[in-house]
Amino acid sequence: MGTLSMIDALNAHHFTKTMSQANRIRLAEGARPFDVPSGEFLAVEGEIAHAFYLIESGSVEIGSHLSERGSSAIQRVGAGDVVGWSWLLSPFRWEFDARAVNAVSGIEFNADWLRAECERDHDLGFNLVKQLLTVVSRRLAATRLQRMDLLR
Repeated sequence: MGTLSMIDALNAHHFTKTMSQANRIRLAEGARPFDVPSGEFLAVEGEIAHAFYLIESGSVEIGSHLSERGSSAIQRVGAGDVVGWSWLLSPFRWEFDARAVNAVSGIEFNADWLRAECERDHDLGFNLVKQLLTVVSRRLAATRLQRMDLLR
């Protein structure tokens, strides 16, 4: 996928839609398409957070690893959503597992490149953090509702 088609993909993705065109162009420079087959992991809790993913199609189950029971699902995300914010927070290790429920495709960013770009361009970094905080807040609210349902 060329830079122009990557810009089109970033223009269409829910996560980057509200960003400036300049920020989307900058992101397109480091973006690459990815495909993950059903059952494969995009992230494994505790391992190095090497990437950030914008999901275009398919579903990803976010979970936590429980040694006695394996990975326990917390939430499912899909097209228009993202996987991973651990790339931004030291020590840069995945906080959760992320497993493809079915074939998943989208846009991937190398974590080292993305952190360097955020340091180089604070406007880009600020906009990414704002968008990520929106995602974190939404997922925290969904988890709270899920827990309340379990307590009833």
